[in-house]
Amino acid sequence: MAELSPEALLASLPGWAFALMLVLSRVSGVCILLPGLGEAEVPMTIRAGAALGMSLLLLPVLQPALPAMPDNIFLLVGWIAGEVMCGLWLGWIARLPMLALPAAGQLAAGALGLSNVLQPDPTLGPQTSALSRLFAMAAPAILLSSGLYALPLAALTHSYQAIVPGTWLPAGDLAQSVTVAVGESFAFALQLAGPFIAAGIIWQVGMGVLARLVPQLQIYFAAMPGQILGGLLLLALLSGALLQTWQTHMAGISFGFAG
Repeated sequence: MAELSPEALLASLPGWAFALMLVLSRVSGVCILLPGLGEAEVPMTIRAGAALGMSLLLLPVLQPALPAMPDNIFLLVGWIAGEVMCGLWLGWIARLPMLALPAAGQLAAGALGLSNVLQPDPTLGPQTSALSRLFAMAAPAILLSSGLYALPLAALTHSYQAIVPGTWLPAGDLAQSVTVAVGESFAFALQLAGPFIAAGIIWQVGMGVLARLVPQLQIYFAAMPGQILGGLLLLALLSGALLQTWQTHMAGISFGFAG
């Protein structure tokens, strides 16, 4: 391979800078929502550094397939905006399956009496339970320790073959993929929380029968300690299997274009 002269190297710099801008736009959008990296606890500087590092690694591979820099400034801005939107979409699609775990924790907490809308948590907020927060912290830990973080990164690489930079996301395919991903995530959350929901229903039915048999009993105050104690016992028995099921499900799904 012939060595480039300083003049040729300087002439190629604008093209390389534009290519880096395109790649960085999509990768930055992904890193904002990427499971494990897009958590609220991760500093923005670390996300920016990871996005820049991944962009520099991908640039030599992707540069031959990237379009040339357009002369129209409006077209240039449109391409960059399209790459950012594509990255955000890919990151959100990859994040949805991970959100099934804290959603299952929220459903389980409500069924087991560990969460009550009449007694909101002043720290976590009225719509978040401690169990849901615990599962939300466990999800990225499992993702990063098990190597599953490589799946959305592979989807990011394959996305350049399906959605060429300089083109917009197909609206029909986008709407369909979003609908399917949201439905699958919510359905999986219900499956994970299924044993806890079933136990909660059985407990409530039993308390309803007891309230009919002993109407003088303050059923709420009598039942809550037993419901919480039984819920903690059931959680101790099933939490390991629940996390293992979630990890197996994450290993078997396809993130966007990884397949």
